[in-house]
Amino acid sequence: MLEWFAHNARDLPWRRTLDPYAIWISEIMLQQTQVKTVIPYWQRWMRELPNVAVLAAAPEQRVLKLWEGLGYYTRVRNLQKAAQHIVATHAGQFPRDFDAVLALPGVGRYTAGAISSIAFNAPAPILDGNVIRVLTRLLAIAESPGEKATNELLWRLATRLVEAAAAHSSPITNHSSLLLSGSCSALNQSLMELGATVCTPQNAQCLLCPVRAHCAARREGRVDELPNLGPRAAATSREFHAFAVEHSGKFLVAQRPGGVVNAGLWEFPNLEVTGTHGAPAASLEQLLQFAARCEPLCVVKHSITRYRITQRAFHIRLTRPPDDLGSQFRWLALPGLHALPFSSAHKRILARLAETSR
Repeated sequence: MLEWFAHNARDLPWRRTLDPYAIWISEIMLQQTQVKTVIPYWQRWMRELPNVAVLAAAPEQRVLKLWEGLGYYTRVRNLQKAAQHIVATHAGQFPRDFDAVLALPGVGRYTAGAISSIAFNAPAPILDGNVIRVLTRLLAIAESPGEKATNELLWRLATRLVEAAAAHSSPITNHSSLLLSGSCSALNQSLMELGATVCTPQNAQCLLCPVRAHCAARREGRVDELPNLGPRAAATSREFHAFAVEHSGKFLVAQRPGGVVNAGLWEFPNLEVTGTHGAPAASLEQLLQFAARCEPLCVVKHSITRYRITQRAFHIRLTRPPDDLGSQFRWLALPGLHALPFSSAHKRILARLAETSR
């Protein structure tokens, strides 16, 4: 595995550094998000917020704007909370101790292991979806990895592997762009890389696998059956109507309150029209009574966990603005809107609105 990774690792920007801050940011961004999506976000983030102290002191709206479009915004809130904790507790130096890394907001056992092993060559195990797939196929583990006993078994196996790597004394050769802190770093990254590029969920490329001779699932013809993830939860459809309300060249947007999904982000007035959620808010009714013109703007479809969401957006021009809509609302021209952090769906609505307003 070490030899395979040294010659087959993808050239990713966070693999050109051993800075634990940069590695931490990449690991959080990569949660639930594809590598190709993360690369430009990570590069922009590292230019704008290059270290723990700058992140800790940054205005929240700036941090949210840099994250805009990546989704799962709890991740970025925890990033800033963790940076502030590091400044207050560790004098701004990213901790080397595994337990101290694990104590950071938003950091679980996998992420702590990834940071500690990649940045500091600590013999800390990792277990994400890619590693689970590799291990369950190698050993033909038929039980669900979601079961407690199976999950504990997989963690023990991952621990034995990284500890064996720690005892590996031969030097590791690598291509010029890859920086490795040692054999623990290389082993953990090789497991993730193998699952991401070769031992994939469908159409696994077994002939390219460096450990194919040891793979029980391949010998038994069960590669496509493993891991045993069980039936997927049924998808639920939801539909929202959003309104780009315009008056005198300005558009109405609202900031989502604290304590809710996408708190602190901005959005156009909207309501859910599926199920029992169809009653418009009083402020929205007040808006619509002054509508001089209403036109379809766009349809945005996206998914969040098990929900398949359709956003139907409409462009509304008002004859006059309502008297008082509340402090969460703001009238802004397009340049002002582009400066705000929007939720992913409403960012796409804004992009369409900008196209039609040229």
